[in-house]
Amino acid sequence: MNLDFEIVGDIAEVETIAVGRRIRELPALQRRFGRGRWRKRKGVTTVSLSDGTIRLAEVHWYEAHGIGKVRMKIKRYLD
Repeated sequence: MNLDFEIVGDIAEVETIAVGRRIRELPALQRRFGRGRWRKRKGVTTVSLSDGTIRLAEVHWYEAHGIGKVRMKIKRYLD
């Protein structure tokens, strides 16, 4: 489910799913974005899809201090 979308508003109910070596894509993240304390996180937010539709969705992403959020994706729609 790889769609173009934009986050509308804040991300709520943010949880950390995995940290450090528990992240399967850690070597790829470090090669592409650099070393850091990587976390895989999830949250709920409103997204605006490329066709103009606005939906409530669960999103997943990776983040590290000093690098920010990367590889954000919609995991599932909640509405």
